Amino acid sequence: MGNFKKAYIAGGCFWGMEDLFRVRPGIKNTEVGYIGGENDHPTYRNHPGHAEGIEITYDPDKTSFKHILDYFFRIQNHTTIDRQGNDRGSSYRSVIFVRNDEEANESEEIIKLVNDSGRWDGDVVTTLEPFTKFWSAEPEHQDYLVKKPNGYTCHFERFGSFIK
Repeated sequence: MGNFKKAYIAGGCFWGMEDLFRVRPGIKNTEVGYIGGENDHPTYRNHPGHAEGIEITYDPDKTSFKHILDYFFRIQNHTTIDRQGNDRGSSYRSVIFVRNDEEANESEEIIKLVNDSGRWDGDVVTTLEPFTKFWSAEPEHQDYLVKKPNGYTCHFERFGSFIK
């Protein structure tokens, strides 16, 4: 797979995030799934504590972890706890799953940029959690909005880049 890297984020329903990220420059693959929860082999009907997240495979020669996070903060409301659009509950929390100190530091830098921008009425509530294991969601959830173009989503671009 070459020099590709992975990023793990969650921010509401995974369908909308996947649909927007899949077409970003440098993104090679997206997969929706469950992360950060209590059970092994979670499913859509049984994923206690897991967030609906996405695994993003990217080419670091064409994009960066920081730019992925910058876009992440542009497509959802990061000021609501356990909520995105009509979806409510910890499955819809805003979280960055960090795998090392560099990702944690870059995440904190972007959160500071977002807070300092004043573009939102409140502060970012996105949390940083250690990466554990990503569990792929069922096939019917993969590429959902490609299969059902008029399906539900609450994600859209709200702002331009936070990175200057």
